[in-house]
Amino acid sequence: MRLTSLDVFRGITIAGMILVNMASIAEPNVYPPLLHAEWHGYTPTDLVFPFFLFIVGVAMSFSLSKYTDVKLDRERRRLKDAENEKVFVSPPYWRIIRRAAILFALGLLLNGFWNQGVWTFDFNSIRIMGVLQRISLTYLLASLVVLNLPRKGQWILAGVLLIVYWLAMMYVPVPGYGAGVLTRDGNLGAYIDRLIIPKAHLYKGDNYNFMGDPEGLFSTIPAIVSVLAGYFAGQWIRRQKQINSRTSMDLVLFGLSCLVVGGVWDLAFPINKKLWTSSYVVFTSGWALLLLAFCYELIDVRRVRRWGKPFEIMGYNPIFLFTASVLLIKILVKTTVGTGENAPSTYNWIYQNVFVPWAGASNGSLLLAIATVLLWLVIAYAMYRRRWLIKV
Repeated sequence: MRLTSLDVFRGITIAGMILVNMASIAEPNVYPPLLHAEWHGYTPTDLVFPFFLFIVGVAMSFSLSKYTDVKLDRERRRLKDAENEKVFVSPPYWRIIRRAAILFALGLLLNGFWNQGVWTFDFNSIRIMGVLQRISLTYLLASLVVLNLPRKGQWILAGVLLIVYWLAMMYVPVPGYGAGVLTRDGNLGAYIDRLIIPKAHLYKGDNYNFMGDPEGLFSTIPAIVSVLAGYFAGQWIRRQKQINSRTSMDLVLFGLSCLVVGGVWDLAFPINKKLWTSSYVVFTSGWALLLLAFCYELIDVRRVRRWGKPFEIMGYNPIFLFTASVLLIKILVKTTVGTGENAPSTYNWIYQNVFVPWAGASNGSLLLAIATVLLWLVIAYAMYRRRWLIKV
């Protein structure tokens, strides 16, 4: 079973990622919804990354179905072959590990792509963690969970991870700061990152100054639940006997419930993307469920598909589009037009000379970002027509 609405959802997320990544370069001339929240709170931009993880989980419910749907005896999974003899079916651990390793390596490639104006890959200073690295780790760990725990155990573990993370962040004291300090340098996650990851390999942007990492190791723990939330939603859809609006309404109800729970939890443990707080996991999963319900109702139930075709095309090669678009941004920002100390970056030259004169600063950054999304849509369409599917 292939869920077309999931492809559309994935494409919407990819398009959103390219849009906000490109627009944010022109900060402060950017509309606030296209920027991440400074710290606590959220903007629409803060929904993009958890949507990626949620989608990974939904896709996992289909890709691993032949391993998770079989009846279990007390020791191992069994299937019957064509001769009605029992054979053992091993879960695809090697394929999962291989995919996770490739994603992690791609993340390192992006982090080390450019340094001091030249192609380099300096292991002495490269940032270890990142977006693809978090996707890699959460995919790997969530896969192990769904392949080795029964459904009830998966739900219990998801709840335990969120609650334990909350209690640890709020009540475990950090040397020099104390307990419950949720600043960039004083939170428990940043402290653990500094203990495990050498300083030279930590994130240095956004006022972190090597004091932690927004995609750090400790905050990856609750991010696993973002993947599991998508897996639970995918399993729910797969178990329905018919494709109908009732499934959409169930997803809406689950989504609204998550928004309420996440909003209430925010009072005790603030919604914060960079800390990937438990309230943030539940809250963003609620929005993901609502968007999935919207796509499912229009695409799979009502068969209104024309509007979603561009997004379906962009969702066909998501990892390629993500990696290539980030590389393009790095090239545009790091290369210059002309020579000399005052030579503008390629991005600034295009932005200031093509878009700002007639659209203004903020509108110019938005239109340049939209133009970039359309550029990648054209590339994605060419690949789609030729059935070029780059899998990881």
